[in-house]
Amino acid sequence: MREVVLETPGDFGEWRRAARSLLADGIAPEDISWRGDGEGASLFGEAAAVLPPSGALSLPRELVAIAERVICYRDAAVPARLYRVLWRALQDRRLLERRTDADVDWLMKADKAIRRDVHKMHAFVRFRRLGEDGEREGFAAWFEPAHRILRLTAPFFQRRFTGMDWAIVTPDARAIWQDEELRYGPGGTRDEVPESDVVEDQWRTYYGAIFNPARVKIAAMRAEMPKKYWHNLPEAQDIAPLLAGAEARVERMRAVAVSAANARTEKWRKRVTDDDASTEALDTLDAIARALDRCTRCPLYCDATQAVAGEGPETARIMLVGEQPGDQEDLQGRPFVGPAGQVLNEALDEAGMDRRRLFLTNAVKHFKFEPRGKRRLHQNPTAAEIDLCRWWLDKERALVRPDVIVTLGGSALRGVTGRSATIASMRGSVHELEGGSKLIATVHPSFLLRLPDRDRAAKERDMFVADLIRARKLAA
Repeated sequence: MREVVLETPGDFGEWRRAARSLLADGIAPEDISWRGDGEGASLFGEAAAVLPPSGALSLPRELVAIAERVICYRDAAVPARLYRVLWRALQDRRLLERRTDADVDWLMKADKAIRRDVHKMHAFVRFRRLGEDGEREGFAAWFEPAHRILRLTAPFFQRRFTGMDWAIVTPDARAIWQDEELRYGPGGTRDEVPESDVVEDQWRTYYGAIFNPARVKIAAMRAEMPKKYWHNLPEAQDIAPLLAGAEARVERMRAVAVSAANARTEKWRKRVTDDDASTEALDTLDAIARALDRCTRCPLYCDATQAVAGEGPETARIMLVGEQPGDQEDLQGRPFVGPAGQVLNEALDEAGMDRRRLFLTNAVKHFKFEPRGKRRLHQNPTAAEIDLCRWWLDKERALVRPDVIVTLGGSALRGVTGRSATIASMRGSVHELEGGSKLIATVHPSFLLRLPDRDRAAKERDMFVADLIRARKLAA
């Protein structure tokens, strides 16, 4: 039996060095006893000297990344369980794909718990001002994470608060950012951090200002802000009074007159000509664009800055149809000029396609959004809104008469076909449309932006480019 002593629980570097040495020596999991510093040695244990491994070991990158997080899980059995997963992964490269496996199931649940704990720490750390040392202010915060995650979270605060000196103290360890250096030390107690400071009143004022009495969901609030964190949050003392006064505040909001219309909306409404202009023949793309500015077929025109017509030559052999304009498209009046447009441009270049020779448009011509402070958050159009706007899309299709139509996302697929269908059921095949055009269904580029897993994002992007290449060859 080999015995491994880890001096610092949750230290990935220390555990990794031991694990690599043991793996290189071919020591099976059942022949190892893992213990922390200070624990009594086993009766028959043989101390293991942790030496550099004799040869390079190749492990799945995803597994190494997960192990770096899961080693922080607060469970004495973690070093042994992680080692068993690595041992098995050397023999089965597809182990992580077997989600019903007991070891993999434990690993994924532990990783989820760690990622949630990290998210909570990012959100709920509250710094208290200590004073000034030279030109830099000093701050300290006390936090009690469920797991030993300080080394995972400290770089986040380093990037965010580089201009001040700070310390985050937890029961297990502390992180200190001072003199442009991040270092770690032993854990501490709540008494080391001030109970309150002047910044606290500002934070409470901010919290009270953003509290929306019309959207009180207590269960959801407690799910996102569990009560175990409240005693360290200055704003928590205001939660009860804010909830108690929510109903009265809603009544006052209802009594206030409706605010003035969006100034940009009014600016564009002034472009509307008299009713006779609506009879203009829609026999050119420019005529369609002018008529779109006067469209009131659905309520989306009320809040959008402008309608966004399609863009590209009338002789284009390939038409790309997206969902709807985004924030930047709404402001600039052109399709695919925002973040999703950048992804699309890169994919088109890789697929050997010239954007200037394509016709780009959307199933819905106005930006649908929900105001959130100064931001406008995208909302998916309903089936009814897509169907109402299909009239315009059909006009564009009739003029361009493309050989191939590429639908980007489910809304675009409904806009072209007139029915709802999953992308998975349509993707990978060429479909015939009325009028002779061929249809290729794929995902919207914004889908690629939302994927958190790098490996999956790379795989999906390759599939997206392959769909574009298929369209290019089909139109050749």
